[in-house]
Amino acid sequence: MADGDCELAQAASRGDLDALSELLQTHGAVVRRGLAGRVGQRLQPVLDVEDVMQVTYLEAFLRINHFVYQGRGSFAAWLQHIARNNLRDAVRELRRDRRPQGRQQVGFDSGSSSASILLNRLSGDSSTPSRQAACREGEEILKRAITRLPEDYRRVVEICDIEGRSTCEAAGVLNRSQGAVCMLRARAHDRLRELLGPKSRFFSDSG
Repeated sequence: MADGDCELAQAASRGDLDALSELLQTHGAVVRRGLAGRVGQRLQPVLDVEDVMQVTYLEAFLRINHFVYQGRGSFAAWLQHIARNNLRDAVRELRRDRRPQGRQQVGFDSGSSSASILLNRLSGDSSTPSRQAACREGEEILKRAITRLPEDYRRVVEICDIEGRSTCEAAGVLNRSQGAVCMLRARAHDRLRELLGPKSRFFSDSG
């Protein structure tokens, strides 16, 4: 990383979005080339490297406050890490989507325990919904958290998790590939976990 890049990386870590934009322009092409060989032929019809990069750039803007400058090359490594995580999650969700399973429609007005489906997915808990997750207060908190998501994340949650539509259907509505939908949904769930706060507050059975 050149001295100019070092200065930009340090500025970006302090929240300078212009510096971040310049760094993304400089290092995006390298990260893109690094991903090119990781998308196999079987996935190419539903997942393009550009899908991964678009979500990666969005995540870089959303998470720049988590970036810690650690010397030359640290920004490029950080960006590459985000991109590889996005690709990994897209592949995992695409494989999961191919498994036969019933749809799970959340629907905030369909019953007192409906919102707990999404809350349990966020917690990684497939057990009986907790009392807190099933209560009306938890439902309202979830609704508010969804409205705070970036537009692309909010839309994919509304379509896939609230309306219960498939990844294929969501891809058609959003005019994106199925792989892009999978990445957006995974990242949207990450953001919701952060917005909902500590796991013990919403995902615990303790009264």
